[in-house]
Amino acid sequence: MSESSAPFVKICGLRTARDVDAAVEAGADAIGFVFAPGSPRTVDPATARELGGRVPAGVLTVGVFRGQPVAEVRRLTEESGLRAVQLHGDEGAEYYEELRAPGRTLLRATAEHVARCGELGEDLLLLDAPDPGSGKPWNWGAREFTPPEGRWLLAGGLTPGNVRQAVRSTGAWGVDVSSGVERERGVKSPELIRAFAEAARAARR
Repeated sequence: MSESSAPFVKICGLRTARDVDAAVEAGADAIGFVFAPGSPRTVDPATARELGGRVPAGVLTVGVFRGQPVAEVRRLTEESGLRAVQLHGDEGAEYYEELRAPGRTLLRATAEHVARCGELGEDLLLLDAPDPGSGKPWNWGAREFTPPEGRWLLAGGLTPGNVRQAVRSTGAWGVDVSSGVERERGVKSPELIRAFAEAARAARR
């Protein structure tokens, strides 16, 4: 993606056909399905496979995991038929090596400062807030912020109201949203999904 083109947009934590259709129609580049335990957005592999079947080939389908054994991550990814894996925990480079497969995209999510994408073998880097999925923003507006090199997505506390400024302030390659497009915790709003995608696209105009 060139500097002048629209940011890569990932809508995460989808659980229903209506939400998936809304994200696709809004022009999302990636759609995330949560497998991490303890989240109100968690789905099972069968649901993710069914919903993923509604997604065009050009839109990345992502399974989101946190602190789970690599064998479980591999099994759930294969059962759900998703094309990408996002790890959000203390997983080391060995996870990315074991999960690498033809046609599979690997995302690394972290709340720590990272110098560049690819340090552990990931294809995309996601900078998240310390409490993922809470809607609490990461301090992306800090003066001392240094953007990572390579392809990285900004997440944490983004909404239709602030995503445009967030992209302009950080130069993020892409953005990721979950709670920022919900009308209540775990329940997505098609209207907010559309508004978020439109605001993100407007960031580089």
